[in-house]
Amino acid sequence: MKKLLVAAMVGTAFLAAPAQAQDNTGKVQVKLLGTAVLPDGKITDKPVDLVPLPAATQTKANDNVVPTVAIEYFFTPEVSIETICCMTQHDVDAVAGLPGAELVSNAKVIPATFTAKYHLNAGGISPYVGAGVTYFLWVDVKPGAATVPAPLNVTKTKFSDEFGFVLQAGVDVPVGDSGFGITLDAKRYFVDTTAQWYVGNTLAIETDHKLDPWVLSAGVAYRF
Repeated sequence: MKKLLVAAMVGTAFLAAPAQAQDNTGKVQVKLLGTAVLPDGKITDKPVDLVPLPAATQTKANDNVVPTVAIEYFFTPEVSIETICCMTQHDVDAVAGLPGAELVSNAKVIPATFTAKYHLNAGGISPYVGAGVTYFLWVDVKPGAATVPAPLNVTKTKFSDEFGFVLQAGVDVPVGDSGFGITLDAKRYFVDTTAQWYVGNTLAIETDHKLDPWVLSAGVAYRF
């Protein structure tokens, strides 16, 4: 369903008529959005494993829905740059090897994101595509409930901050001529992280994870 939504948005953007200047809107647009963050979280490598974990151990990060704010500046009616502001929280659970075990609890991340966007004018409706960069800044990561007691006895868990890339597609739909509108947006992030579990000062487990979340948003916009 997520992939179909993004494909539909991209298809709309490329099939729309060539962009034309829009003279009834301003250079700044602010969006208030409800955003679903749908990460992967699977293990791609285990560089350190002193426990050891079962060979088949695999993980998944849980989904979350958060409010977000997007601020966009238009250099021309067709070309803009956008940044978003939000914090999202996720657990990481084992889905194989240790099924159901919570390995990371309430990991909070700020996905600092900038995208450059190209807009088309389809009879007032404005589909767009974009691409950009992101930096995932982890501000609070706690050991999961399954890792604290024996035999693991984990005392600290860390995620590495990482740069990544973003692809984006969506559509803005004006409501009247006052600058208000509704907006739909889909982003696919390509970013990884390295997780570390410590027992005292000893690094007991280190795993590389593919995050690559889908980030799907809907909300209202005001351009001025």
